[in-house]
Amino acid sequence: MRNRIVAVVAAAALLGACTTDPYTGEQKVSNTAGGAALGAGLGALAGLAVGGSKVAQRNAVLIGAGIGALAGGAIGATMDKNEADLRAQLQGTGVSVTRVGDQIILNMPSDITFNVDQDAIKSNFYPVLNSVALVLKRYKQTIVDVYGHTDSTGSDSHNFDLSQRRALAVANYLNSQGVDQRRFAVTGFGKTRPIASNATAEGRAQNRRVEIQLSPLTE
Repeated sequence: MRNRIVAVVAAAALLGACTTDPYTGEQKVSNTAGGAALGAGLGALAGLAVGGSKVAQRNAVLIGAGIGALAGGAIGATMDKNEADLRAQLQGTGVSVTRVGDQIILNMPSDITFNVDQDAIKSNFYPVLNSVALVLKRYKQTIVDVYGHTDSTGSDSHNFDLSQRRALAVANYLNSQGVDQRRFAVTGFGKTRPIASNATAEGRAQNRRVEIQLSPLTE
């Protein structure tokens, strides 16, 4: 794990220092699309935006690369097909698929994705991510935000670091399966966005998760 932490820190030092978002107060490590590689410890995610990037910036990069933007009725139709394929591929895997307007959110509970306090993806979860990658490659006109979340156990700094490393591991794996790195942005939220009470073991289990949010590529 230490090597992976060092890799993240080295990439951050190379591509941009940690900053605090003035609007959310979240710590972020920024990277621009098409920048230098993140290093062998994390693979070759040259364009990955660690800490998130503005949607318009990613859209501009992808459109400039010749990937056509969606417009009008094509947005809903494409996301409908994307959603249907994801539901078919992920049925019975423990990953939920939620549609919110033109966005699709995949919720991956950490219990099925990672061992306790680890950022290495469980090998038995690879087939699930392979299925996600197949759909992402089929529908290239989407951008992909990967969000890491933890429960309230442990320090703020530990939770932030773990949530970001887990989100980065998922994005890195999807890229290794051929998903364009320029579509990604990764953000670790630590314990700041619970979806259940941290007062119970069941609630804490729900809060430990990685979410993938798919949004249409538009002008």
